[in-house]
Amino acid sequence: MGTIKIVTDSSITIEPELVKALDITIVPLSVMVDSKLYSDNDLKEEGYFLSLMKASKSLPKTSQPPVGLFAETYEQLVTKGATAIVAIHLSPALSGTIEASRQGAEIAEAPVTVLDSGFTDQAMAFQVVEAARMAQAGAHLDDILATIQAVKSKTELYIGVSTLENLVKGGRIGRVTGVLSSLLNVRVVMELKNDVLKTLIKGRGNKTFTKWLDGYLAENSQRSIAEVAISYAGENTLALGLKAKIAAHYSGPISVLETGSIIQTHTGEGAFAVMVRYE
Repeated sequence: MGTIKIVTDSSITIEPELVKALDITIVPLSVMVDSKLYSDNDLKEEGYFLSLMKASKSLPKTSQPPVGLFAETYEQLVTKGATAIVAIHLSPALSGTIEASRQGAEIAEAPVTVLDSGFTDQAMAFQVVEAARMAQAGAHLDDILATIQAVKSKTELYIGVSTLENLVKGGRIGRVTGVLSSLLNVRVVMELKNDVLKTLIKGRGNKTFTKWLDGYLAENSQRSIAEVAISYAGENTLALGLKAKIAAHYSGPISVLETGSIIQTHTGEGAFAVMVRYE
């Protein structure tokens, strides 16, 4: 049986220990802060990137991994014995990473299946972790691909932002439906679905977020949850409060992690994401 390797990009939010244990390859995006280029992999220390962003003269700019880096990554994996590679990437609504990955695979002439996760952050990790566990267990490629699709179809990702300033400056506001770009200080909850960010609710103050979550939990109380994760940018107080609310409805573990520089650049400080995978 061949060796299947799992590749993703650094917009994923995941515990480093899990990456190592499951032998997941992460290709880093880059972030430009005041003319200095950083690899996203070098910005993982808690709070480090946020401090850079707050001190910067202008909004940092993110860029997808170079095509050549993907080609080199795939070539190395094949050299090390990979007979098939599954690359799972963040939604094209947020980055052109997936196309760079496809081009890199073509250049390397490597056996790569490139997939749009439809998400990012820990919602993408749901797919990546499941695929990596199956690959380690010796599962067939078709079974891994089918499981990834099943996980994707049962996952929901909701993003709450405390300011639209970063989305406006970063040019993403045009991809967010139902938002007035003049309302920079409004609290907004959006859903990332079918590679489109759709506004669900907007208002003033953090009560906007808690009101949305209360309503969401009530509406979905009959659905069986497989896993839940929460990510945040900046302080974790709000995230922990959301966790407590969810814990009243779900007895399983709830991962609470700081999101990386790629997502923080787009969302700004005070943002969070709630990601749920249903059975």
